[in-house]
Amino acid sequence: MSIDTSKTVKKPAYLSIDNLEKKFGQHVAVNKVSIDINQGDIFALLGSSGCGKSTLLRMLAGFETPTSGRIMLDGKDISNVPPHLRPINMMFQSYALFPHLSVWDNIASGLRRDGMAKDKVAEKVEAMLKMTQLTKFAKRKPHQLSGGQQQRVALARSLAKEPQLLLLDEPLGALDKKLREETQLELVNIIESVGVTCVMVTHDQEEAMTMASRIAIMSEGTFLQVGSPREIYETPRTEFVADFIGNVNLFTNGEIMIDTTEAAEVKTEDALHVIDHAIPGQVGGKVTIAIRPEKMDISRNAPEQRGNQCSGVIKEISYYGSDTLYHVKLASGKTIKVQATNTERFNGASLTWEDAVHVSWTSDAIVIVAPSRA
Repeated sequence: MSIDTSKTVKKPAYLSIDNLEKKFGQHVAVNKVSIDINQGDIFALLGSSGCGKSTLLRMLAGFETPTSGRIMLDGKDISNVPPHLRPINMMFQSYALFPHLSVWDNIASGLRRDGMAKDKVAEKVEAMLKMTQLTKFAKRKPHQLSGGQQQRVALARSLAKEPQLLLLDEPLGALDKKLREETQLELVNIIESVGVTCVMVTHDQEEAMTMASRIAIMSEGTFLQVGSPREIYETPRTEFVADFIGNVNLFTNGEIMIDTTEAAEVKTEDALHVIDHAIPGQVGGKVTIAIRPEKMDISRNAPEQRGNQCSGVIKEISYYGSDTLYHVKLASGKTIKVQATNTERFNGASLTWEDAVHVSWTSDAIVIVAPSRA
């Protein structure tokens, strides 16, 4: 028996945000955004303050009513379902733990409120304590815990009710940098072990890159780009996205000099960029070149290659242990950053302030991005 494979039925998204808009008077906080999120994804909304990410999260939770559009969760329209009837739990930045209750009772609070049988509550709480490695802290009050432990209690309480969707509002924002880095992977491992779909809001790029399977970059209420952390970092579409995620050198106002199916050349004020593939645009058109600092080489000696190089003087040096960041001032007055890995413990030939240097890069390092609108 033959099977007809000419038509592939696309599985509907687990969470679908369709043309969602939120206005506060004349101000548009979220501007008709649409996205499909698969079951089990950890999806991050990343952007600066006021970009609309928190408003979007609050609409998912039911704390804000959309002006227009709809929210579909597992095939059901929940756009107008009140918060307490949605199969969704939200973990706030402050954790919102009950200070007078023990860890055990904090986790049990939501289950008791739902009328779960006493033995089932105990079974569920013990399972949550084990999963979050909090069993030995079960009798402690929140003030007797570290910030990371409090965060795990809040997560355990959120997951205990087995929500279809978990919302995280700046989940690690209350922790210091070292503890935040340690907790990121712990949090991901717990969420993935449960298999719950998660939408998180953050302004921290490293947090989004480390924790999320996909990221949406938000600005002025819209999605500028959606993709995996690697896609967002390696192939940003616009100057804003390139500059928002990590360090980047932007060579603006570049003019396309040559553009064939096999190669292209772009002239900017400081360099000729030679590219071994076709690029978007036409000869004479304007583009911006983006190059990450770690994809550049720096040396006192000029490289033997045509294009993809510039020269300048080192004005600042930032030593980070594993790598060093050089700030190089070019003839035009523009400053670029070059990141070099410190492979040797001591290097007598190290570059220093006011050294004349040559900076170079390969064709693969070049990304063409859309110029910012004036």
